[in-house]
Amino acid sequence: MYPPPPLPPRRDFISVTLSPGRSYDGVQGLRRRSFWRKWKQLSRLQRNVVLFLLAFLMLCGLLSYISVADEWKAVGSRSAEGPKMRPANPPVLPAPRRAAENPETFAGASPQKPPRHFRRGPPNLQIRAPDGDAKDRRQEEAQRRAEAVGEAPREDEAQGSRVSRRGTGPEPERGTQLPLRKAEAPARPSPQALRTRNSPASQNERQKAVVAAFRHAWAGYRKFAWGHDELKPVSKSFSEWFGLGLTLIDALDTMWILGLKKEFEEARKWVSQRLLFQKNVDVNLFESTIRILGGLLSAFHLSGDVLFLKKAIPYSDVNIGTGVAHPPRWTSDSTVAEVTSIQLEFRELSRLTGVKKFQEAVEEVTRRVHSLRGKKDGLVPMFINTNSGLFTHLGVFTLGARADSYYEYLLKQWIQGGKKETQLLEDYLEAVEGIKKHLLHRSEPGKLTFVGELAHGRFSAKMDHLVCFLPGTLALGAHHGLPADHMELARALMDTCYQMNRQMETGLSPEIVHFNLHPQKSRKDVQVKAADRHNLLRPETVESLFYLYRLTGDRKYQDWGWELLRSFNTYTRVPSGGYSSISNVQDPRNPQPRDKMESFFLGETLKYLYLLFSDDPDLLSLDTYVFNTEAHPLPIWAPS
Repeated sequence: MYPPPPLPPRRDFISVTLSPGRSYDGVQGLRRRSFWRKWKQLSRLQRNVVLFLLAFLMLCGLLSYISVADEWKAVGSRSAEGPKMRPANPPVLPAPRRAAENPETFAGASPQKPPRHFRRGPPNLQIRAPDGDAKDRRQEEAQRRAEAVGEAPREDEAQGSRVSRRGTGPEPERGTQLPLRKAEAPARPSPQALRTRNSPASQNERQKAVVAAFRHAWAGYRKFAWGHDELKPVSKSFSEWFGLGLTLIDALDTMWILGLKKEFEEARKWVSQRLLFQKNVDVNLFESTIRILGGLLSAFHLSGDVLFLKKAIPYSDVNIGTGVAHPPRWTSDSTVAEVTSIQLEFRELSRLTGVKKFQEAVEEVTRRVHSLRGKKDGLVPMFINTNSGLFTHLGVFTLGARADSYYEYLLKQWIQGGKKETQLLEDYLEAVEGIKKHLLHRSEPGKLTFVGELAHGRFSAKMDHLVCFLPGTLALGAHHGLPADHMELARALMDTCYQMNRQMETGLSPEIVHFNLHPQKSRKDVQVKAADRHNLLRPETVESLFYLYRLTGDRKYQDWGWELLRSFNTYTRVPSGGYSSISNVQDPRNPQPRDKMESFFLGETLKYLYLLFSDDPDLLSLDTYVFNTEAHPLPIWAPS
């Protein structure tokens, strides 16, 4: 047996491997071990508190970094994109300046110093927003500037897209921007600028009642239909027509005039962020023009906010996504009112942008209608064929639905253009004489003067509530120098329209009435068929009351308007918010709400009531503004 090998000698040492470039510091190691011992000596509660504070500080630092980074990124992108949007050949007319500070900036402006926004047009076109105290103004200005940083990318994105306009005239080329020109107007309105007495302290009791009605209607829309076309107040829901926030846009200038600054700013934010026309949806050319285009142009003129003009530049028309135009699905005809009642808006758009094709297109329609055969002493048929361009359904004449605003826009275009376009005036004067000759009759037993209809030589004593625009239009013409007997006829027709409301049990006019032509006991002048006894919250009566009071000073017209407002509040007001059209104006116990609040109730009816109750003739002076058929005021080009 061999002996076992000897064991290696035992060495008492510790092997330590040091990283390259580092040295061992016994003191630091002792400190680390000392810190760890102290940490272990803390209670669980103490350790949790320390960890929570550390986590909170890290979170705050992260959020602060993200906020600052996003803000500088947005500002940098706006500065970079600015030169691309600046027009090379701006038009002649400048853009208006907003009365209050405007959160939007012109393209190409430096973000550190937002440029002023100027107003355009005659020197006294601008309505100033109601002023709050200085502290509120500073807070609101800071808030708007903060919101502008977040809104700017959305606005630029919206403007970069193209939605072609349907109808006559060429379409905008791809990738082009319609030019806007910086203004050279003074920073503030001149001393002769339009005065608005719309602060709460200066409103009379009746005006305050209108404001309260508007707030109630707006509360329902805001709660149940925000951003949608129309409120269904009974079911607390909404309906869509175009999907473009119709009620909101229609009500913009009403809010401004009523002094509802908070509501206006909220609606403006929606327009800035959410009003987009990249939609594959058919819209009615007439309705979208008078409500959306008219509403945006009016909001632009009253506030001076260039955002509304940018949105108004019509990438819009029938199918606003594809630009495809077509007549109504049920016929190849368009109504005469539709094709002849978009002129005020597109003429003004051309004036603002310097793009002539909008005005040229609609004025070509006016010229063609002027030369068409089939008229009767200035009266026009109701329909026109979209293929042939000729009148159809010849021999039928009315001032109601499908023809009404043709006559209105003859006069208003003449006024808008500074009373220089004699063809428009001649057509209007001839039409008034045609009305007197063929459509004017008196009822029994009250001898009410009314405007009926003519069908192939046969007179009908039927009168739409829509015809009640006529007293106001006639009075407006007389104010601008037309024959004095126009005002006499306006007064007589105003009495009739008032009776159309007063003789109903609810005090509200039906959609259509028939007048009694033969003396009979126990029969009123105004007769209503079951299918016609609904009320849609229409504005025509209060519209004419406004004109008649403004131009005559007779306070009975204010009293009549007050009766109408009380009837609206009694029979159409929905407690949860909003107002509803009703099915039966003859049943005060059960007027049968139809669960729909038309956009024109806010855009027209309440606006005209507020103006009717004002005793300030300079509040939207009729020598400075002309109202489109949706009650949106547009400037007269050469004020008299």
